[in-house]
Amino acid sequence: MFRKVFCISLLSLGVLGFSQKKWTIQECVDYAIKNNLQIQAQAYNKDVQAKNLEMAKREYLPSVSGTISNSASFGNSQLVNTSIRNDNFNNNANVGANILVYNNGRLEKTIKKNSFDVDASLQDIETIKNNISLQIAQQYLNVMLNREIKKISESAMENAQRLYDRAKITTDVGTTAQTVLAEATASLAREKQNVKNAQINVDKALFAMAQLLQLQDYKSFDVVDIPVPDELTPQTESVEEVLNIAYTSQPVVKAAEIRIKSAEAQTEVIKTNFWPTITASAGIGSLYNNQLYTNNLNFGNPNAPYVKEHGLFEQYKDNFGQQVGLSANIPIFNKGITKLQVEQTKINEVIAKNNLEQQKFQLKQDIQQAQFNADSNYEIYIAAVEAEKSTKLALDFATKSYDAGRSTIYDVTIARNNYANAQGSVAQAKYNYLFSIKVLDFYAGRGINL
Repeated sequence: MFRKVFCISLLSLGVLGFSQKKWTIQECVDYAIKNNLQIQAQAYNKDVQAKNLEMAKREYLPSVSGTISNSASFGNSQLVNTSIRNDNFNNNANVGANILVYNNGRLEKTIKKNSFDVDASLQDIETIKNNISLQIAQQYLNVMLNREIKKISESAMENAQRLYDRAKITTDVGTTAQTVLAEATASLAREKQNVKNAQINVDKALFAMAQLLQLQDYKSFDVVDIPVPDELTPQTESVEEVLNIAYTSQPVVKAAEIRIKSAEAQTEVIKTNFWPTITASAGIGSLYNNQLYTNNLNFGNPNAPYVKEHGLFEQYKDNFGQQVGLSANIPIFNKGITKLQVEQTKINEVIAKNNLEQQKFQLKQDIQQAQFNADSNYEIYIAAVEAEKSTKLALDFATKSYDAGRSTIYDVTIARNNYANAQGSVAQAKYNYLFSIKVLDFYAGRGINL
């Protein structure tokens, strides 16, 4: 019995320990990259491109095939003035091979084109990984922000609790009016509601994070708190510096550049259709014939000697033959289709180059937006810090004045609300600025580290 209880206790502790696991930002990113369905879909697309490349490489190998055919015929054949049976069974077996000798480098150019497609697919996967990592970083900071706002709400609730306790004592002894206790009670209730709302917002942020990770069990999901500096410094990197790095490091740009090379390679592949294709072939084979009605090859000719029909293996040996060949397919006129195909691939080249310019332009806009957000969020943060200092000082004065009996509880409540709002504004501005900096780090190729 004791052993059963002990095992159950260990199991309970194991389950409890698992449910209380807190995820780090790196664990979140790694899990998302491994399990995200969008990444998996793109990985499948890359696998398709890889198979195309593998098939293109195998075109260098010869094609070998074998055929076996059997047929039987029944009936009479006319011989001079008589009719004789002519029942036959025929068997043929052949093995042939052919290999491409010349096509103006079509195989090499096809392999090159497919290699570019594989490389572009890999960059597409990296793009999705980066985007998901950025989303996770943003949501992770959102969790931290809501937790900090909850702490601010809890601090305000503690302050309201102290005022309530003091108002209850003074009201009970008759030194303050009943309205003071009523206001303290209402203020404490509001702060408790704010704490509850703050906790719900934390849960919402964690739920959104769990959904982003595509977790089934979101109720037990939690993340590790990260240290955030109390004071922030302005970023000094210019848009041009970040942009120069992004143009050479961002996978979305690399993919667009590779697809230009792929389009150019496809043009070269199509141009090989203007040239002849030379193919070599070789084969071996044999046959077997059996006259079903007799084993005399001279049956029906009474003046001819008896000749016994050979068996299967003897005929295969006697009839064994080989053949080699060289054929050329020379294009003469195909209604101008090849020329139109080349013109079509040239258009695809222009489209690919235009897509690269679009990606660079979008990247420039994103970096400029991130730079603007970083600068503006830092200014908002500085202003919010000054407002927090002022409201803190006002709260201190209001509290001292209330303690001295020169102000009312309403004044303290208003001052406390102003201070809580200022603290929330500082937290909001701080985390907005931190995310803006992380976006710039992302574009500058430094990764996303919190």
